[in-house]
Amino acid sequence: MSDFEIATYNERAQTGPCFVCEMLAGTPGYEHRIVFDDGDHLAFLDKHPTLYGKLLVVPRSHIEDPIGGFTQDSYLALQRVVHQVATALARVVETERMYVLSLGSNQGNRHVHWHIAPLPPGVPYEEQQLYALDWSTRGRLELTDHEADQLAARLRAELDRPALTAGESA
Repeated sequence: MSDFEIATYNERAQTGPCFVCEMLAGTPGYEHRIVFDDGDHLAFLDKHPTLYGKLLVVPRSHIEDPIGGFTQDSYLALQRVVHQVATALARVVETERMYVLSLGSNQGNRHVHWHIAPLPPGVPYEEQQLYALDWSTRGRLELTDHEADQLAARLRAELDRPALTAGESA
């Protein structure tokens, strides 16, 4: 899917295999730039972002229910990764507000995934929130391979840094 079209994307999401499981299996066409992997969870750059730096965080296990599919401990472990990745992203990309949400549906993109989307400073209020994530209004942000590789490298480097303690600043 080199030329992004919403209808093609939606059809693939609804009728194709799980994109996360295919990525984990190494299936050609499902590659993503991974920035974090702890053996149980992954974080990777969104292939179709509307905002610079947008990431997805997923469990490696194919889980479809974003609440009931987890024990309390496994849910909290995933949320710790979401927090860790979002914190690193905020250090790498200038951000007014960090959006964190789980999207997907029983009809498509069923593998649980959290979107981490950094809203840049200066975006007018009318263009924030869900509008900022909407392909049909914002379009898809096009990054060159070099730009995406550079961003992924910066994020990996930030995630490799020792964690800051509460109250400490970067």
